[in-house]
Amino acid sequence: MEFKEVVKNRYSCKKFNGEKVSPEKLEAILAAGRLAPTAKNLQEQHIYVVQSEEMLAKIDALTPCRYNAPTVLAVAFDKNNVFTYPGGKRDSGVEDATIVATHMILSAEDEGVDSCWVNFFDPDKAAEALGLPENEEVLMLMDLGYAAEGSGPLANHGSRKPLAETVTYF
Repeated sequence: MEFKEVVKNRYSCKKFNGEKVSPEKLEAILAAGRLAPTAKNLQEQHIYVVQSEEMLAKIDALTPCRYNAPTVLAVAFDKNNVFTYPGGKRDSGVEDATIVATHMILSAEDEGVDSCWVNFFDPDKAAEALGLPENEEVLMLMDLGYAAEGSGPLANHGSRKPLAETVTYF
């Protein structure tokens, strides 16, 4: 699929049919995340693939936003392995994990797999439920699967502000 089509067609699926993602497609999605750039190439991300009924039930206890997805990726980062930017107010953890997640979401679309970025959960409770080490913070959960019949983008999916309202040239 052409990249322009990937970014145009991708939407947040909110109703999955439960069909599992093949191991080959899942590996391609995970590999795209591994290729994402990170500050100083620290690669502080860690992806947790949640597919067992037991662990999916834990996800369901954290958020109502699994939408019957058979796979959920928990995207986390090592808080102790980040680059701190000048001024000391920001570090690379959230942005690097976001870039990794975005690569995977776009790769999923390219693989014909639907996805949804989920941030409606408490990150500390997610880390606890998944048994993550103390140094890791969960950025987001990513539902992966195939859209159920009748599912599709929101009615306003194609509505975008003109560039003149969102871009300023100096």
